[in-house]
Amino acid sequence: MADRFPTYDVLAKRDSESWNDKTREVIDARLALQVRDGVLTPTQLATLRLVVERVCPDPEGRPATTTLAMIVDKIADNRSDGYRHHALPPTAEAWQRGLDALDAEAHARYGVGFAALSGENADIVLRLVSEGDVRAAEWENLPPKLFWGWRLLSDCVGAHWSQPSLWSAMGFGGPAAPRGYVRTGIDRRDPWEAVEAGEPLRGLPKHRA
Repeated sequence: MADRFPTYDVLAKRDSESWNDKTREVIDARLALQVRDGVLTPTQLATLRLVVERVCPDPEGRPATTTLAMIVDKIADNRSDGYRHHALPPTAEAWQRGLDALDAEAHARYGVGFAALSGENADIVLRLVSEGDVRAAEWENLPPKLFWGWRLLSDCVGAHWSQPSLWSAMGFGGPAAPRGYVRTGIDRRDPWEAVEAGEPLRGLPKHRA
């Protein structure tokens, strides 16, 4: 898929007045995050790595994300969202059991672990889990559709779309502290926002108070 904003890099604003010190601190820490050791077993980590690659791949031609590291960090801290479905265990347990169940599901269907699947077969397993169509006994006390929607998809997408690489790829201007957004109507943008490739050059609409 063609990059709609090929020359845009949201990090070019890092040292400008667009970001304050706290914003820089948060984003710098996110970009420097490494996958923590000892949180998951080698098999669980390999399974999660392929899950991330299939569910939320990095945009081509952009810097690598720390999506995997962010998810592992959340598991390590057993960090919640402030709520959870009553049929699911806390974050860390849900992920550990879910990753084991994904691996067992791959064995049940293809005779190999999840991390050894081709991309196509990994997608099939993930789709079946999302639909609740499972065979592995490991799902017995972990509802697959709930694990998919409330844990796997939520955590993967949440971590991935908090990455500057994704902001740049979709032309998002990044955090609004302390700058703020002014021109928020349809077909309106502030002067510092990205211009989509092929978009005709034209004057920016004047701000209406």
